[in-house]
Amino acid sequence: MPNYTAVTKHITLPDGRQISIETGKLAKFADGAVVVRLGDAMLLATVVSQPSSRGDVDFLPLSVDYQEKFGGAGNIPGSFQRREGRLSDYEILVCRIVDRILRPMFPKDYHYEVQVMITLISADKTVQPDALAALAASAALSISDIPFAGPISEVRVARIDGKMQINPLTADIARADIDLIVGATADSVAMVEGEMNEVSEEEMVEAIAFAHEAIKEQVRVQLELAAEVEKSHVKREYPKYEENDDLKKRIQEGVYEHAYKVAHSGNPSKAGRKEGFGAIKKSLTEKLLEEQPELDMKMFGRYYSSAEKKAIRDMMIKERTRLDGRQLTEIRPIWSEVNYLPGAHGSALFTRGETQSLTTVALGTKLDEQIIDTAMTSGYSKFMLHYNFPAFSTGEVKPNRGPGRREIGHGNLAQRSLKKVMPSDDENPYTVRIVSDILESNGSSSMATVCAGSMALMDAGIPVRAAVSGIAMGLVQDKETGEYAVLSDILGDEDHLGDMDFKVTGTEKGIVACQMDIKIQGLSAEIMTAALHQAREGRLHILREMAKTISAPAAELKPHTPRSHKMLIDKEFIGAVIGPGGKVIQQIQKDTNATVIIEEKDEKGHVSIYASNQEDMQAAIGRIQAIAAVPEVGATYKGKVRSIQPYGAFVEIMPGKDGLLHISEVSHERLAALEGVLEVGQEIDVKLLDIDKKTGKYRLSRKVLLPKPERAADSNGAA
Repeated sequence: MPNYTAVTKHITLPDGRQISIETGKLAKFADGAVVVRLGDAMLLATVVSQPSSRGDVDFLPLSVDYQEKFGGAGNIPGSFQRREGRLSDYEILVCRIVDRILRPMFPKDYHYEVQVMITLISADKTVQPDALAALAASAALSISDIPFAGPISEVRVARIDGKMQINPLTADIARADIDLIVGATADSVAMVEGEMNEVSEEEMVEAIAFAHEAIKEQVRVQLELAAEVEKSHVKREYPKYEENDDLKKRIQEGVYEHAYKVAHSGNPSKAGRKEGFGAIKKSLTEKLLEEQPELDMKMFGRYYSSAEKKAIRDMMIKERTRLDGRQLTEIRPIWSEVNYLPGAHGSALFTRGETQSLTTVALGTKLDEQIIDTAMTSGYSKFMLHYNFPAFSTGEVKPNRGPGRREIGHGNLAQRSLKKVMPSDDENPYTVRIVSDILESNGSSSMATVCAGSMALMDAGIPVRAAVSGIAMGLVQDKETGEYAVLSDILGDEDHLGDMDFKVTGTEKGIVACQMDIKIQGLSAEIMTAALHQAREGRLHILREMAKTISAPAAELKPHTPRSHKMLIDKEFIGAVIGPGGKVIQQIQKDTNATVIIEEKDEKGHVSIYASNQEDMQAAIGRIQAIAAVPEVGATYKGKVRSIQPYGAFVEIMPGKDGLLHISEVSHERLAALEGVLEVGQEIDVKLLDIDKKTGKYRLSRKVLLPKPERAADSNGAA
């Protein structure tokens, strides 16, 4: 008999499929562990929180890890070590969407280390596991004794063939014109991320509302599960913040008016505002330390931050103005430049306020495609975007350890945005890599990347379907009065003290991608819709500013951009072009300085040729055409005599293609032999008369190209 008691609950999706949540069978040493299953996809989620905290920690040390086991998909990793290693970009992106909704759900004074681990232990090619990860994590937390203000859940909502679907089949997602991951509690939406095909604001709000209804059911089932697990009935005790109402009041009185004044001064400089707020804090600190040498500086810092934050937020709501003096809907000054880097295939410098992106585009061949090797998918990608955020962009000193989760997340949002306007493979033969280096950052560097990337693609001559811009929206809402202010193009400080970070990208026609994090509960559809419409006005303004620099893709590629050419050859000639051991194609590339790539698709040979100049391109094309061209009946060729036989000569009319020139077709005169008439190596003009349908042999004629001899005059002088 098993030494466990399992508890299982089921969630029925709108299409009738069932999600099961089971606990009590696996990982019983964890504070909470569940297995979530849909079809053959199974995710194990575990949560553990340390029973004690480090004394110097004044934040929540939460780590969320998501990993896919190759064995669960019946695959072996393609790495040298043949085992799972560093998390893939996809796995990191799943970590982020789970982390972003879980983190606000813990008490602000809970500073004990929490580790959430979600593992795909069984894969199902019809199920996308990213839509189940947050459900699994929330269920594991809900059945534990860890303080948690959930449950929450996330679902994928996709509009496919005009109909909204929850967690659709993988194969159907490719047809979706809306593809969103939405996270929420039973009461309010907290996280949105995804991409769309230029949809309206109302359509996006409709999709989010549809997803929220499904989430409410998933939350209800988690509560039922927790009710049957004894451990979850009483959450663990931990030391709460010590409170000093007198100190809190003194700090509020000593900070509020001064901070309100600095906030309302409209100083456009981040450094200037920092100096102003810093002077208030320094003065108050010195005053209180004189009065109370034993002042608890942690408590002081907490109360000071709260008072300063309230003053700034109140100023924005009451005065309808911003820290840097802008109006709520006002966009920071924009200036941009393209072709800034002469060595790149495309480049753009985009600056908005104190945020700046220097972005490059590099165009490569098929050999430069990115290899994708994950537990669920394998293949190639010919469009990449990489985002770099060096410490100097914020005036800081930090070791350069390569891209972190933030860089991968921001880069993915920009990539999803620009992917929507990329041309088809037939229109664009290149592998495209975009790199955004953030040189200055004070708010919305990912949106600067979208703008700079769009302009750099046009500078490179890539025929994108439209320009794309992005904007980050913020929100400040008074919980007591319900008054709020929606902020366009937020600063870093406004992101930190605000209630929402809502990034929206799109073209003139509509939205193509978004990423939203809500820090408060109870965000209404009215506020969300208002924010989206305000974002649209800002987006269109930014597009107009971008168009002043570049409004359409460059008509010509840069002189140093590799040229490309595609051609089709018959399947039977693929081997001839490649040659034994690749000798022929290697020699062509060596002689012409071109890159030649051949693929067999649809019973044809698809040849892609890349060269740095037109001369090399034509040379490579000519060599391949000479090998793979099919002779045409009735065409004339300059052939070379390869051998002479008693019955005729074999003449090469194309490389590797010989035809028989019968002795009767050499001349209008009757010839007994060809000695003295033709020689091996001699070049002659011949016409292709016929191709034998059974053998494929070529029948040639020389005499049809020669003038007929005049007939001798008859006895009467008649011709």
